[in-house]
Amino acid sequence: MTGARRRWAALAVLSGSVLLVVMDMTVLNVALPAISRDLRPDSVQLLWIVDVYSLVLAGLLVTASALGDRWGRRRALLTGFALFGLASLAALAADAPGSLIAVRAALGVGGAFIMPSTLSMIRTLFTDPAERARALGVWSAMAAAGAALGPILAGVLLERFSWHAAFLVNVPVMAAALGAGLFLLPESRNQNPGRWDAVATVLSMAGMASLLYAVKNAGKHGLTDPVTLAAAGVAAVALCWFAVRCLRRPDPLLELRLLRGGPFSAGVVTALTTSIAMAAVLLLLGQWMQLVQGYSPMETGVRLLPAALAALVASPLAPALAARVGARAVLSGGVALTGLALLLPFLAPVLSVGPLGYGPVAAALVLIGAGNGALAIASAVIMAGTPAATAGSAAALEETSYEVGGALGVAVLGSLAAAGYRAALDYRGPSAAAVSDSLGGALGVAGELGAAGARLAEAARQAFADSLALTFGAGAALMLAAAAVVWLLTPRGLDLSASHH
Repeated sequence: MTGARRRWAALAVLSGSVLLVVMDMTVLNVALPAISRDLRPDSVQLLWIVDVYSLVLAGLLVTASALGDRWGRRRALLTGFALFGLASLAALAADAPGSLIAVRAALGVGGAFIMPSTLSMIRTLFTDPAERARALGVWSAMAAAGAALGPILAGVLLERFSWHAAFLVNVPVMAAALGAGLFLLPESRNQNPGRWDAVATVLSMAGMASLLYAVKNAGKHGLTDPVTLAAAGVAAVALCWFAVRCLRRPDPLLELRLLRGGPFSAGVVTALTTSIAMAAVLLLLGQWMQLVQGYSPMETGVRLLPAALAALVASPLAPALAARVGARAVLSGGVALTGLALLLPFLAPVLSVGPLGYGPVAAALVLIGAGNGALAIASAVIMAGTPAATAGSAAALEETSYEVGGALGVAVLGSLAAAGYRAALDYRGPSAAAVSDSLGGALGVAGELGAAGARLAEAARQAFADSLALTFGAGAALMLAAAAVVWLLTPRGLDLSASHH
């Protein structure tokens, strides 16, 4: 196999593995009802089944990427493949909530080794910056597709098999990736990595896991909840201490000095804010389609597909567009496009109750997917400005932006939607707490109240739709402000066809 063909075949392995890891973040949302019926977890256990994957993955990202820089990025990636496949296989033996939580935690460990390693391997495989930008476009498209395809795959599998199938589908793919990776991927590492910083390792794990837990808990119980405040306090202390250690050492665990570069920071801001928007939209529109419009999980997954399809088209085309109009315009324009997509449901009452055409929602999803094309340029900007020795640090910072952005999108915009729903629904009848807690709770109560229940269900659905419009308006303001920040941080005439060291 020639060098060029080998590189692109290796990219297929890297992109396929990212597709699977991202799908695993969303696949559980559809499988949860079946898992609840089978394993009967209590509310705390259910929370951990959902959250432990992203908590472990986020907590280990920095450590896993630093290990890859020292130990070998190919070795770290293949280890991640093996762990992910074995953990998925172990789901067969999960017959209690505790064992499924352990399986999800092990999947998070595997994912932490896979995600940053794929990015730093692309940095190593594609030395030509223009070719690297195209490769990162493919990688970004697969990541975007994974988020949307997860629920659809889960829906298809759960109609025919038990919930275990949602995990077992990973096993053959990871086995194939392991075999192909051994053959196709070259080894690379930082030749002068410096001493391992054990204190920084512990601080990064504790800080990132606490930060993500605080954000998730705030989304469910509010900012003033004692657990939220305690987790946020631990995260603030640990991450500040971690940052100080990294900035003072000549050989830090994570090269935070990369953030001093304007283009690098612009890429990180793009990754963070686009992830916030994508996660919030998929969550909130998914709820709207099922609870307001009455679609099944499978029908909902299909109707969310335009976002993934648009991202699949836009991401590979983004580098060519950047070569014509400039990286700055594509980077900032992609974020602005996402903002406009969120503005559409805010300005037009497309989310109201009733048989309204799906067209405007599909248009908003297409715009969000097209805006995701900016992520390909964000990755290219981040990697173009990074020396090969610190590729792991760059990949860890980008992946951390995705993880934190996704969690913030669900927690912050999800909380805003919940608060808007409670404010819009003035209900003082039976089971008032359940009704004002969520639309699902309101519909459950309405089903027991006869004629009065029908009026309650109508009012609750309208309150939810109204709250979504306001939430998307706030999201649009955030994205348009981020677009301006990205424009200011990115230098005019930034050229991705030349390396920047």
